[in-house]
Amino acid sequence: MAKSEKTWSAGPLRIRVTTDVPESAPRERLTRERIVDVALAQMKERGYEAVSMRSIAKELGTGQASLYAHVANREELDQLVVDRIAALMPHPEPDPERWDEQVVDFLHDALAIYREHPGSARAAMGMIPTMPGALRNAEDLMGICLAGGVPEQYASWACDMFALYVGAVAVEEDIWADRLRTGPEGRSYSEEAVVAAVREHFAALPPEQYPILSSLAEVMTTGTGEERFDFGVRLLVAGLKAVSQRS
Repeated sequence: MAKSEKTWSAGPLRIRVTTDVPESAPRERLTRERIVDVALAQMKERGYEAVSMRSIAKELGTGQASLYAHVANREELDQLVVDRIAALMPHPEPDPERWDEQVVDFLHDALAIYREHPGSARAAMGMIPTMPGALRNAEDLMGICLAGGVPEQYASWACDMFALYVGAVAVEEDIWADRLRTGPEGRSYSEEAVVAAVREHFAALPPEQYPILSSLAEVMTTGTGEERFDFGVRLLVAGLKAVSQRS
């Protein structure tokens, strides 16, 4: 407890009163880990674009200059965010007998982690990962492909394509999540309502101009996000197997 004294005069008397004042709790030390914690929380709540060094500093009750002592700029912050979530990935031992299924599982795991941390996929787009977590994942995925007999060059290009596909799906899901929270004029609307509206639009297209789209409106709008993602993953892996076998 700290001491506080007050003194005042009442006629010829001089009065002094001493009271105990609770001391404020010491401020938690600023670290890279805390900065990344806040960045991920803000991305989840507000979306990637709403996060800035200024918004993070404000939440941590400090100035931007204090953040720059730990994180050089937004680009480094993105690297740290991606490294944090990359560390959550499992590390499978390459199995030449089922390498293709291992790749499928790997990409599903990656999307699941992006989904658990909305906004983080946007941080990964347009980035060349250089930190340990992301590098470890690249090493693992390359190892699985090479164990399956995929030529080194194809494995390298494929890993880039896999990252782009998973990241693009995650970013699109983030965009739709923002739209579904608040639709036009502040009205929220559901995924089912959007799909139904698209199906209705396709079905109403002039058949003389769009004979396929109008007749296949149901087919074009069928399938969950998970089913469509899995189809894309398996399509990529099947293509990788095909070109590898021809090389």
